[in-house]
Amino acid sequence: MTEQEYNKCVEKHANNVYRFVLNNIKDEDKASDIVQDAYEKMWIQRATIDAEKSKSYLFTTAYHILIDYVRKDKRTVSIEETKILEPAYDDSGYSDLSEILNQALEMLPEKQKMVIMMRDYEGYAYEEIGEITGLSESQVKVYIYRARLFLKNYLCKQELII
Repeated sequence: MTEQEYNKCVEKHANNVYRFVLNNIKDEDKASDIVQDAYEKMWIQRATIDAEKSKSYLFTTAYHILIDYVRKDKRTVSIEETKILEPAYDDSGYSDLSEILNQALEMLPEKQKMVIMMRDYEGYAYEEIGEITGLSESQVKVYIYRARLFLKNYLCKQELII
């Protein structure tokens, strides 16, 4: 990959990579750091990367860095950052469906959350998701099915219906 091809890749995919990471960790600063780290690794390895596969390489790298950040954050939680879990609904009659959906997404296992976000929020094909995550296409389909089943059951609880 040449310097021009690298720059073209940055221009073309920066927003999509950032959105993908941000949707998964909900922290703009960390998302920016992850994207920056992914581009740095890509720059270091540019001589070995085929320009045609730069998007796949970039998303795969960002995905792996994201997993590392999530694992690191799970090990280190300060007292100020701990939250008391609140019910998914309130008795006042008002419920924000997107808030409930986000709560449900946060309850999913990491891999299921990643693949459902890539498929339903970003619109990636099963094959592309498999390339990025290192899963087979059938594994991707299984994770998406399980995530959707969980979300359906969670969102259709009788107490959550408006």
